[in-house]
Amino acid sequence: MEVAQKQQDKIISLGIEGSANKIGVGIVDQEGNIYANPRYTFITPPGTGFMPKETAEHHRLKVLTLIHQALEEAKMTLDKDITVISYTKGPGMAQPLSVGALVARTLSQLYKIPIIGVNHCIGHIEMGRVVTKSQNPTILYVSGGNTQVIAYSQNRYRIFGETLDIAVGNCLDRFARIIELSNDPSPGYNIEQMAKKGQNYIELPYVVKGMDVSFSGILTFIEDLVTGKKNSTTKKQQQEKQKIKVEDGLIAQTPLTYSKEDLCYSLQETLFSMLVETTERAMAHCNSNEVLLVGGVGCNVRLQEMMGIMTKERGGSVCAMDDRYCIDNGAMIAYAGLLEYQYTNRQSMPLSECTFTQRFRTDEVEVIWRND
Repeated sequence: MEVAQKQQDKIISLGIEGSANKIGVGIVDQEGNIYANPRYTFITPPGTGFMPKETAEHHRLKVLTLIHQALEEAKMTLDKDITVISYTKGPGMAQPLSVGALVARTLSQLYKIPIIGVNHCIGHIEMGRVVTKSQNPTILYVSGGNTQVIAYSQNRYRIFGETLDIAVGNCLDRFARIIELSNDPSPGYNIEQMAKKGQNYIELPYVVKGMDVSFSGILTFIEDLVTGKKNSTTKKQQQEKQKIKVEDGLIAQTPLTYSKEDLCYSLQETLFSMLVETTERAMAHCNSNEVLLVGGVGCNVRLQEMMGIMTKERGGSVCAMDDRYCIDNGAMIAYAGLLEYQYTNRQSMPLSECTFTQRFRTDEVEVIWRND
């Protein structure tokens, strides 16, 4: 990976991530070597989501255990080995974010270690670049809280397109609640597995507006199909859906029956097609031949397949990761914080700036470690 100046002495960063329902601690060096990356996920009963207060309490109970575990795995100590402490400053849920910020500030003060607040989205991007060795890709960032098509230019990660309402991961999570899928290990993963069994595509709204996408209307439409609030289909669609064979596991509250498998399959295909379209348009604009998938939804195999078909037709490739690095983790925060620390001449953030915020856009960050 290209850097903006000569490599300095070995730097080791400990990162704390806790912006949503995962709390993780990672330890990395400036070469991208990951020494430890444990995490815990707050899992709620089927049909429910995670609330800020309960999620923050989960993080408070787990974070110190994770720090000890990470240091043991890395065979390191805070006072002798850690150069900088990095934490997620935002975006995310306020109460969970506050846990990581408080712990990071406390450790920084106790051990006299510099501290850096990291943009969560930048953490995903830089983790993706170092793990996949991707140089200058078009980036599709898809998670529970964010959906953005991004490309680098002039020391910023520029947003070419994004969701106009809810994130794609949030759409999937909320649909999983509607059909009461398990949240273990994650709603999106369980939708992905159920979609593999789907055989009949159900036509859903397809909402692409220029480079932006919208998911809330699709969610409302498919929720109505499940709950029977209204039947928005055409006569032709009704006739086609009435041919669907009635089997065990069908959702029978509607006048027309739809299997959970077909609904999951149709929702995935529609959402991912929208994402592939906008990503391809950004690739054409940037004359790029690589796509980097980051964020929790980025480890969905079907999304990787669909993006792979598109990039292959363009003579390009997809850079993707598995759930170790796509899903929120401490190592991505540690590495992004390390880069910022390294290229600001090793200066710690003032303690007064070590806050957290629910809103922190990707393009607000000056990417001082790149000059390509």
